[in-house]
Amino acid sequence: MPLILPSNSISAGGYEVANSCVFDRASTDNMTKSMSDGSSIKGVFSGWVKVDGTSNEMNILSHFQDTNNVFSIATSGSGVYVIDYNSGYSLQLQTNRIMRDPSAWFHLYVAIDRSQATADNRNRMFINGVEETSFAFRTNYSQQTSGSHEDAISMNDGECTMYLGGLGNGNQMFGGHLAEIHWVDGSVPAVTEFGEFDEDTGIWKPKLVSGVSYGTNGFYLDFQDSSNLGNDANGGTDLTENNITSTNQSTDTPTNNFATINALDNYWAGATLEEGNTKVTTGASNEAMSTSTFAMTSGKWYMEVDNISGTGAKICGITPTVSFQTGSHGKSGDVTPHTVSYTQSGAVQEGNGSGGQTTLATYSSYTNGDIIGIYMDLDNMKAYLSKNGTLQSSTGIDLEPLASNGTGHYMFFVGDYNIGSRVCEANFGNGFQTLSSAVSDDNGYGAFEYSPNITGDGTAKSFYACCTKNLAEYG
Repeated sequence: MPLILPSNSISAGGYEVANSCVFDRASTDNMTKSMSDGSSIKGVFSGWVKVDGTSNEMNILSHFQDTNNVFSIATSGSGVYVIDYNSGYSLQLQTNRIMRDPSAWFHLYVAIDRSQATADNRNRMFINGVEETSFAFRTNYSQQTSGSHEDAISMNDGECTMYLGGLGNGNQMFGGHLAEIHWVDGSVPAVTEFGEFDEDTGIWKPKLVSGVSYGTNGFYLDFQDSSNLGNDANGGTDLTENNITSTNQSTDTPTNNFATINALDNYWAGATLEEGNTKVTTGASNEAMSTSTFAMTSGKWYMEVDNISGTGAKICGITPTVSFQTGSHGKSGDVTPHTVSYTQSGAVQEGNGSGGQTTLATYSSYTNGDIIGIYMDLDNMKAYLSKNGTLQSSTGIDLEPLASNGTGHYMFFVGDYNIGSRVCEANFGNGFQTLSSAVSDDNGYGAFEYSPNITGDGTAKSFYACCTKNLAEYG
């Protein structure tokens, strides 16, 4: 299954992945590279993937000439698949396993070696270091040991264009984060060249890759140059960026996983999530509320809500309820489960889980262009709220009334509580927007518009970005 790598899964001196790239399906973010005829016999893809949800057919990488000539590596609501299609499948692998956890990273490795005598060895797939053997569909490449490129094989075909993040016809675009992307043309380095099992936890983790020959069309993307995210860190020809800017760079990586908005807990009205599940657009006709992918039981945590546009009644805050979905915790017409909420009118309210709420305090109202800071202090069961960096109360709001509800795990949420759409960005330290200050927490993680630290109850308090490095220490 997908994994959330905690800080202590990386042993001392272990390889740290610094950056990823966010691909937004709605903006058709992608990168391209013109190809020359490479190997039609051997190739390897290795990359770390964090999907934005359960969408059908999101292409991670493709070699595309037209819809009848395409090599593709993709994930969908039906599984992970690899195809080479030329008016018929010369290769088709589709797993029975479905990778659709928007909170977690997984490693995908695909090896092509058509020189192998055993058919199943000509095309292999590993997820998190373990070879996949259960496939809904399997068509193996034919054997070929030498020779020039074949028209029936689109992999590394010079008549194709390589796309990272979609197909060449603008369809089946990828949504989510990608990190440590390798394409190797003409050789088959083992999966252990790209990752290893941690000796203490047994968790598959990235490793520094060295000594790999990338061949004619190969490349390595580490996404560390924000001004050129298509930079081939191996020194080859860079990929061309399409609808991708420096804001697509993220510090959400397989060695430090950040919270996002949970696509699986997207209340019955169903907000639209974009930009790696950090941008939320609520529906115009109904209320909508969505929680964070991480839930905390202790520690001090901070996030920002950037109110971008729209007329919807804005709301954000903290909840211990497992879900806003229709069912045990939410129902049609009830968007006030057990919460502490900051509404756009300035009212700070406690939801009782049955559609009612009690006003606890009245703070400044807010509107589009304002940034709300939410400080969750689970060590002292307090919540603090700020508007554009100004703390609204030094004494905070008591979270104890929420403690008897839910499971003792507390999440952030954003949404609206009345008819009308709103657009906001939920920044857990990995936001997509351009920041004028980019303040990190005291551990150096995350980037916020305002400081995560406050003075509350007469005592200076440090709050932290919602990431696995911090969770391992404080959560």
